[in-house]
Amino acid sequence: MRVISTENNWKTLSSETVYENAWLELSHRDVINPSGNKGIYGVVKFKNQAIGVIPVDSDNNIYLVGQYRYAIDEYSWEIPEGGGALNADPLDAAKRELKEETGLLANKWTRLSRIHTSNSATNEEGFLFIAEELTQDQAEPEDTEDLQVWKLPLKDAVEMVMRSEITDSLSVAAILMTARLKGI
Repeated sequence: MRVISTENNWKTLSSETVYENAWLELSHRDVINPSGNKGIYGVVKFKNQAIGVIPVDSDNNIYLVGQYRYAIDEYSWEIPEGGGALNADPLDAAKRELKEETGLLANKWTRLSRIHTSNSATNEEGFLFIAEELTQDQAEPEDTEDLQVWKLPLKDAVEMVMRSEITDSLSVAAILMTARLKGI
């Protein structure tokens, strides 16, 4: 049997916050790396948890949200997503995000997964949910969101992931996991 060490082999010598705003904190760290050499590391700590919702109707259609993403300077199709307070129930944030971005309400919720969005540089933790038994209400997007909503078959969204037309990590994970659960 192979023995795998899961201990922390990094040592932090110093940590300094170099930037902070309402959503994140960036720190510069002097470290001793696992090989025993001195080095530096930058860590982004998010002040919210990432929340993603994949709404699925009775015909296995899903709803994507399209918007221009400033940070990557590209238009992005993705599942409804946003942030939730670190100390709050992720499901409450998921329900809020679904309603805000699509106007959809769901009677059935399933927690799909807990993921780390980019664990080499950030501690951001994400939670994914499937929303089913959908009804339509009025969307309430935030003022930073100029959204388009697109209803399409789940199998088509899987193909978009496979062609790298959907690249958002929460969306890729949720679409592929849901497709597997639905036998698609």
